[in-house]
Amino acid sequence: MSELIVIGYDDVDTAEAARKKLFELSNDYYADVGDAVIAVADENGKVHLRQMVNPWALGAMSGSFWGLLIGAIFLNPLFGIVIGGAAGAAAGALTDYGIRDDFMKDIAATLAPGRAALFMMARNLTSDRVITHLADFGGTVLRTNLSSTDEAKLREIFVQAQKLDHAA
Repeated sequence: MSELIVIGYDDVDTAEAARKKLFELSNDYYADVGDAVIAVADENGKVHLRQMVNPWALGAMSGSFWGLLIGAIFLNPLFGIVIGGAAGAAAGALTDYGIRDDFMKDIAATLAPGRAALFMMARNLTSDRVITHLADFGGTVLRTNLSSTDEAKLREIFVQAQKLDHAA
């Protein structure tokens, strides 16, 4: 089962650093990250999502490949790339990968301007090592899909790791 954890940070740079650390931990097999998105509230309170995967680009790339293949069959590969890329980009824009955008925007709407939140969907994310490393960046656990007991444990580990970091 995938776990969803949302951590709020004071600024986007800290959230980006935490996401980078999450990917490093994923490369070391401490977490199996399915999606990691940063939501930022600008000075006007509008929420911007910094996706791990850009659906437009992914759709355009996929559409261009299929357009090239079909265009080659009909002896017009350039036309196929253009049409396939445009169709793929449109399809990609309508597709929502990973964590739902509307869910992230609803949660991030509560952020003060300039603040950011890191949305993580992963397996094995609650290991003490991963949480301890993420707690090094500060922040507050805003939301999870864990049971109340597991969420309380997660929050406690997060707070204790931050206390150890500040004591050092």
